Amino acid sequence: MTDFTFHTTENSSGESQELLAGIQKGYGFVPNLFAYMAEAPIALKAYMQLNALLSESSFTAPQLQVALLASSVENDCGFCTVAHRAMGKKSSAKQQSLDALNQGNEVKDPQDRAIVNLVKSLIKNRGWVEEDEINAFLAAGFTRQQYFEMLVVVTIKTLSNYTNHVTKPEPNPELLAML
Repeated sequence: MTDFTFHTTENSSGESQELLAGIQKGYGFVPNLFAYMAEAPIALKAYMQLNALLSESSFTAPQLQVALLASSVENDCGFCTVAHRAMGKKSSAKQQSLDALNQGNEVKDPQDRAIVNLVKSLIKNRGWVEEDEINAFLAAGFTRQQYFEMLVVVTIKTLSNYTNHVTKPEPNPELLAML
């Protein structure tokens, strides 16, 4: 297995060091995912910028966390599953939705369930979502705009989940403490 460097502000330089220092300042710690992603500053910047853009989406913060968690679970990414369970709790996402996703059970809230179903279909079908699945998402009260916003969520999680698959970071104690 390829060993990837776990970057810190001490063992990195240039753009990677600057990015990690900014993350440390903003979060109070550097998520282990970012320490590996700093190998390619463009990947870390893309992840950070796409995440920042999510705040401009028309979804609520809890809905975004449900979507991010659903993608992480579907892609079998342990680190991101922990991170989005923690962030979901912090954002006041419905606890039943978070627990159900984590345990592989049905999400009861109709809108959260529609988000989860769409995310799972996008991932399983590589974007080839059936029209009835899109219509079910729309019937749950979402818009066509939000369909495309959900593509951004899946894009972000593809980058981070795939990074985690090859680097296998442990969840940070700071994230675990938020659960």
